[in-house]
Amino acid sequence: MADRIAVGPDLTEVFGPDLLTQGIRGKLKELLGMLVEGELQETLAAARYARSEGRTGYRNGTKPRTLHTSLGSVEMEMPRGRILKANGGTEEWHSQLVPRYERRSRSLDATLISMYFSGTNLRRIKRTLRPLLTEAPLDKNVVSRLVGRLSTHVEAWKSRSLAGEKYVYVYLDATNLKVRLFKKVRKLPVLVALGVRQDGQKEVLALELLIKESAGAWKEVLQNMVQRGLTRPLLAIIDGHSGLKAALDEIWPGIAVQRCTVHKLRNLQDHCPVEVYPSVKEDYHKIVEAKNLGEAKEAYRAFLRKWEKELPQVTQSLEEAGEELLTFYTFPSEQWKSLKTTNPIERLNLEFKRRVKTQCSLPSEKSAILLLYGLLLSGQIRFRKIDGWRTIVEVVADSNEELKKRAS
Repeated sequence: MADRIAVGPDLTEVFGPDLLTQGIRGKLKELLGMLVEGELQETLAAARYARSEGRTGYRNGTKPRTLHTSLGSVEMEMPRGRILKANGGTEEWHSQLVPRYERRSRSLDATLISMYFSGTNLRRIKRTLRPLLTEAPLDKNVVSRLVGRLSTHVEAWKSRSLAGEKYVYVYLDATNLKVRLFKKVRKLPVLVALGVRQDGQKEVLALELLIKESAGAWKEVLQNMVQRGLTRPLLAIIDGHSGLKAALDEIWPGIAVQRCTVHKLRNLQDHCPVEVYPSVKEDYHKIVEAKNLGEAKEAYRAFLRKWEKELPQVTQSLEEAGEELLTFYTFPSEQWKSLKTTNPIERLNLEFKRRVKTQCSLPSEKSAILLLYGLLLSGQIRFRKIDGWRTIVEVVADSNEELKKRAS
């Protein structure tokens, strides 16, 4: 069904007609013709009607072609050519500027797909881009076809080598998406690994949608990254999932682990009466916001002494995390804020959920991964460097010295 044409105020009433764009569009056909003609001339190594000993082919007329660009639609006569082959035959010349079968410029396709991943539906895309698209048709399947092109890119990205970079820290967590599987909508976990390079920049290392979050599932994700060249990181920041901890112990025995301090506070709240929670929270913050490790340990012991009789489940929950709640204190203080929680990966999970909240469920596992990958590829999700990233060099140097001592 064709879009209804809005009747009422128009933005041109505010900004006036765009005479500059109209003028550029008027010359677009001429400019595009010159570019394609120049491309063919360079390929043939001969100008039109020119005699040349180094000629590599010959012209073969023209054919009509319509191309839609961000500057408007162009109806042009596309030059054709035949290229000489080594065996004496010829083959048809194909333009690199205007590839076969493409009706829209690549920048326009990139704009369409970026708008889709930002959460805009096709109807709104059409309305928003109407001043640019002019007569360019956008059928209901255009976004599906563009998203489909990502399939091969997703597989290449998931199997890319990680050997060329040193990832000092790694955040590990999972988010749940509603996916239709075997004719039933199910909540499936997407296991996410977010690495921190030596320059402090965060990078998504893995996205794996599996049937359930378990030790076996996490082991599969970790093993895959190791096979792709991921070296042992110095620290793993996790939410406390027992299966994840077991997988870490098996893949990287003895690795330093930081339990997310925010997740642990939520655990304490679950076992705490509402009226007492503010006091428990205040005492807990004395542990995770101390000036140094010694002060944090003293606050930890004080917490246990104060609440072990009245709130035994709260203290048991705190003890379950143990020293792993304080691991971040052994790193430079400039990095504490970034290392004591899984907030960076939580931000990623929230963006995933924001994008899919308007959909009851995703039609398949493949479409779920395509959507998540598309959010990264289109720049809808960006990461900043961790706090205190300049001190990562010191951390790496210290770890190397420690390895040398052990080896000697």
